[in-house]
Order: sequence, then structure tokens, then C-alpha cells
Amino acid sequence: MPNLRLGSRGSALAVSQARWVARELTALHPDLHVDFVTITTTGDRILDRALSQVGGKGLFVTEIETALLAGEIDFAVHSLKDVPTEQPEGLVLAAFPPREDPRDVLVSRNNRKLADLGPGAVIATGSLRRTAQLRHARPDLQFVPIRGNVDTRVRKMRLGQADAVVLAAAGLKRLGRAEWIADTLDPEVCLPAAGQGILCLEARADDAATRDLLAALDCATSRLCGDAERAVVAALNGSCQVPLGVLAEAAESGLSIRAMVSDLPGERLIRASGETPQSVVGKLRNLGADALLAECLA
Repeated sequence: MPNLRLGSRGSALAVSQARWVARELTALHPDLHVDFVTITTTGDRILDRALSQVGGKGLFVTEIETALLAGEIDFAVHSLKDVPTEQPEGLVLAAFPPREDPRDVLVSRNNRKLADLGPGAVIATGSLRRTAQLRHARPDLQFVPIRGNVDTRVRKMRLGQADAVVLAAAGLKRLGRAEWIADTLDPEVCLPAAGQGILCLEARADDAATRDLLAALDCATSRLCGDAERAVVAALNGSCQVPLGVLAEAAESGLSIRAMVSDLPGERLIRASGETPQSVVGKLRNLGADALLAECLA
């Protein structure tokens, strides 16, 4: 069994996710050895601006994909929400392991829930999607941008830069910090980003041996939901520069998909649901999604 070189970002969360994948693979193939290669991405280097101000797509994956195409690594582990919907030629998403909790959560001083935050309380988040939805639900709150890894954001909040910070439940749970969660936000209040909570394992299309190894970790439900969410984003040309949330869940009839689009202030927020990406996108467009998204990018 050959060694495999796994490429990922160097944050604590990325390393934790990569190690989990390595453990799962070596449990299936005890003779396999996985070497870790840490790669710094554009999103890791630029910490003084919100991602929506940096622009572009693939801020957390492009350098890793470049190394994969160059043969410097054999596969990569990404958070699916960071992966653009357009796949580079020569690469494939070989596996979507079982999904962790896709919801957003609140970490706050004194463990206050969203409903317990008083008027004027400050919430820190670098996400236009989170800001728009929470401002829509609580227009009496204030919102400030924040960047950095999970520990950095929580530390800044606890030092007084904000009363609460919004994070992904999946990240906290994978880091073993679920006890930090003060409030889990209902998707009816804050829909997550497409692919949130799903890892994806990327490999070269012509590397059948590696793809076969990774395929053992693929979860059909995660792939079905992840593909549906990404289809909604692709149809609307979504990115971190627009407030767009979508969540697909398995249902008896197939899929239940919810999506939302908002203006930047969160004043005009539209929602739609359906069983297929096409039906959801159609409903959003009928409600004016294209005009809202164009306004956000103007």
C-alpha cells in the first residue's frame, strides 16, 4: 500500500479535519500511511479585510488545488462551503463523508441566546449571509466584522470586541468545543452556507487508485445534499460577496431544499423551498432574487 500525501490548510480546524480523514482511511487500510502537507491559501494570508471585500472565488482552496494538479500532494481535504461550484479541469470531488451539523451557532459572553441579547448588543461575523439574516431577525442589534480562526474569533469576543460571535456548529464540534455553543440558530432564522458541515476529498481525475481509496468514505446523502445546495449557488452565481443561504435535507420524497437571498442590510429577504434545485431557483427568481444579487454586487 503506497503512502498518500494529504494537503490541507494549517488552521486548527483544517488540521483536525485532515487528521479525522486520515484516521478513517487508515482504519480501512491499516497498511496505508498518510503524510500531511500544510498549504497556506490566499484566504489565510489576508486577515485584515472581510472575505467579501477580497473578492473572487476559491480563496481557501486555489493554492491547494494547484499543488494537487502539480502532483505535490495526492488528495486534499476541504470544507465544501469553501469550494467553488466550478471544478478545475483534471480534478474531481472523490468523496463527501457524512455531514456534521450544518447549522450556525452563537458563542456569547455569559452564554446568552440570540433572544436574550438586549437592544444594541454587538454580534461579530465576517459573513454577509449571517449578517443579513440576523439583522432581518433582530434589527435592534449591531454587527461588526471579524476574521481569524475559531479560537481567535472567540478570544476577540471574550475580550470585549463583541457580545457574541456567529460560527458554524460543525467547526466547533470537530474541534471538541461544543460546550462553547450558547445558542443553535434555527435555519428558519439563519440558513447556512451551501455545503456547510460537509467535508470533501478532492483528487486528480486520472488517479484512479487514490480515487478508489477515497470513495470508501463517500456518503450518498451528503453528496446528494451537497450537490443540490451547490446547484442552487451555481444557478444564482453565488459567492461570499452576496447574502445567499441554502440547506438541503433528506426527506421521504427525496430532498427538502430551503434557500434565501437578501439585500446587504437584511431589509429585503426572500425565501423559497422545494424538492429540486431548479424549482427553488425558479421561485427565488420569481420573487426578485436576480435583482437583489445584482444590487449586492453593484
